[in-house]
Amino acid sequence: MKRILYAVFTGFLMLALMISCKTKSPDAMTDSPPEWSKNVIWYQIFVERFNNGDLSNDPTIQTISTPTASFPVPQDWSVTPWTSDWYTQEPWAAKTGHGLRETMQHRRYGGDLQGIFDKLDYLTDLGITAIYFNPLNDAPSLHKYDARHYHHIDVNFGPDPEGDMQIIASEDLSDPETWKWTSADKMFLRLVEELHSRGIRVIVDFSWNHTGVLFPAWKDLIENQQNSQYKDWYEVITWDDLKTPENEFQYKGWLNIMSLPELRKTNVVGERKHGFPFEGNIDDGAKKHIFEVTKRWLAPDGDVGKGIDGFRLDVAEQIPMGFWRDYNAYVKSINPEAYLVGEIWWEKWPDDFMNPAPYTNDSVFDAVMFYQAYRPARGFFAEGYPKFDAAGFAAEITKEWNNVAEPYRYGMMNVSATHDSPRLLSCFANKGKYKFRASPHEDTAYISGRPDEETYQRVKMYLAHQFTSIGSPHIWNGDEFGMWGGDDPDERKPLWWDNLKFDDETRTNIKPGKKQFDKVGFNHDLFNYYKKLISIRKQNPVLSDGNLTFTSSDGNILSYTRENKAGHIMLAAFNTGTSETTINLPFEGNFTDLLTGNTGKGKSFILAPMTAVILKPEN
Repeated sequence: MKRILYAVFTGFLMLALMISCKTKSPDAMTDSPPEWSKNVIWYQIFVERFNNGDLSNDPTIQTISTPTASFPVPQDWSVTPWTSDWYTQEPWAAKTGHGLRETMQHRRYGGDLQGIFDKLDYLTDLGITAIYFNPLNDAPSLHKYDARHYHHIDVNFGPDPEGDMQIIASEDLSDPETWKWTSADKMFLRLVEELHSRGIRVIVDFSWNHTGVLFPAWKDLIENQQNSQYKDWYEVITWDDLKTPENEFQYKGWLNIMSLPELRKTNVVGERKHGFPFEGNIDDGAKKHIFEVTKRWLAPDGDVGKGIDGFRLDVAEQIPMGFWRDYNAYVKSINPEAYLVGEIWWEKWPDDFMNPAPYTNDSVFDAVMFYQAYRPARGFFAEGYPKFDAAGFAAEITKEWNNVAEPYRYGMMNVSATHDSPRLLSCFANKGKYKFRASPHEDTAYISGRPDEETYQRVKMYLAHQFTSIGSPHIWNGDEFGMWGGDDPDERKPLWWDNLKFDDETRTNIKPGKKQFDKVGFNHDLFNYYKKLISIRKQNPVLSDGNLTFTSSDGNILSYTRENKAGHIMLAAFNTGTSETTINLPFEGNFTDLLTGNTGKGKSFILAPMTAVILKPEN
């Protein structure tokens, strides 16, 4: 009876919510993202590869195995040593007969929540003010998008995997009143509390488009077919006919990846075209569960003060806009200051990005991961394809900004590298089309090792732009101390912490029969440069809220001002060429280059080749 009453109550709650979403009054609507999102320095953490702080909770064959894996986890499998050569197969992997890239999917290094606790002082010293966690939900894969449970932190991220699995086994997925807090859940909530005490916001990555094959609803559906209470949750094509010896069961896996069964879309209107938003919703049962999970992390035990600050939402373009509008209204009803950032990618890969305009407004998301601004910057600063001179870059990035309503530009998550793209150094070292054949697994000529010195200089110029541009700068963990690596899986190496000694890394873009190695490790020079840029950004609010005006865009020379309503002004200038040039200043008097500490005076200054400056007038 208790469960029946709960189901009736939550059904009425969902109905009331859906009505309120459709009739939300203008007074209840906001016309800009949360103010805090415009002033943060984002740091993205991929927990499994961040830091192993607790060896006792490392993954096991049991916790990483799935029935849909391309090959089973070998019985002699073991956790991979953190400091080993990335391009050398482990003994267990070499015996399988499978290639390096395939066996990498079974690799685990043991990163966990304790590893983050151990690096909190590091994050504070760096100057981070917001963390975006890749999925923390319980899941067998290294990437965690194949959720085993949305409402629990991964058992191997916490201190007691065995005990947590027993707690989870005692629950009823359909009844949130039976949900308990595992040791991993409690540890995560303590981490949120500690991060908040340090002035660091927290958002977490979820995919509401699909689950994993070990998700309880999916397991029940497989066992009971049409008789499952979850039969409407998923995109089932045909059910198994029990009267025949064959198994006719077929379903839709996201991108035909069968380990990711897709949640069922409902009331879809018109043609669903890849790379474009579409109308519709998600099955009510699955949606109710998603909302319960969302509330659990936003307001643990009803306390918003203990919850996270928002969500990064995976493959957002695969989910109907009706769901996103309902989701936005629900999230904001719990915490109006929560931040929602969507992942939207390609209208037509690998050339055309999606238009963010339909997704960045008061009804859908506060921001998107703004790859659209990074690619033209790469074209100018790295001379990557498509290549832009200063005028072309200024025009292209202005076009991208103009696709977003003005208030939302300032809260954008300005990414340059993520878990889904090459690391910044490697992306600059390889000049080809962005994210196209962007790894040595796809192109044997791809520069997979340490870039040349010019690449480092170009990256520094770009970073000076990223931290003085419109939108909040984002750092992919490890980029700040010089890690390199191509596209998936090579951008997901375990981090090169300064207290560890790593094996030399095999170079891959070399002639057959030869071997070459790179020494890897923490790059203090680059780390200090990031620290300086973060400090400059935080100490000068005009870089967060000021208008941007291009003052020079000719050939290799680019400059712009940031100026706000309070009258504060700064100038950023860049020379990607080989000759020095004279830059005219929009202000007179004494000024300081915040990057070097050098001072000047007058109406112009000389900008050296391959150099960036951030100039601040005395008054």
